[in-house]
Amino acid sequence: MPALSAHLSAGRLKTIGFWVLKLLLAAFFLFAGGAKIVGVPAMVDLFDHVGVGQWLRYLTGALEMGGAALLLWPPTVFYGAVLLALVSVGALWAQIFVLHEDVIHAIVLAAILAAISWTHRTQLHAEGH
Repeated sequence: MPALSAHLSAGRLKTIGFWVLKLLLAAFFLFAGGAKIVGVPAMVDLFDHVGVGQWLRYLTGALEMGGAALLLWPPTVFYGAVLLALVSVGALWAQIFVLHEDVIHAIVLAAILAAISWTHRTQLHAEGH
């Protein structure tokens, strides 16, 4: 019986830890997306430097905020994680080829989001039933 209790505790801790991670990521992307949508000067300057227009700032902000919401709703975690991973890959691309700035944060975010989407990949198959 102690092994079962330890297993349940480990499972519960894993679930809590996973929710904390998703909450932190959602908060990060809500904040980042909101900064883009409301036009924080640093975001406007950053997207000016990218050089494709401010429409990309609005689109990126909307995708980040939408992805954060999907990440928090259990039936759509997979889709939110994939969407945010793709946004992170886009940021990585911009950092490498246009901005020439630090890329590690985009790599780390994309890797974490890829792991979350992998963990919730059964949601993709559940839609077909």
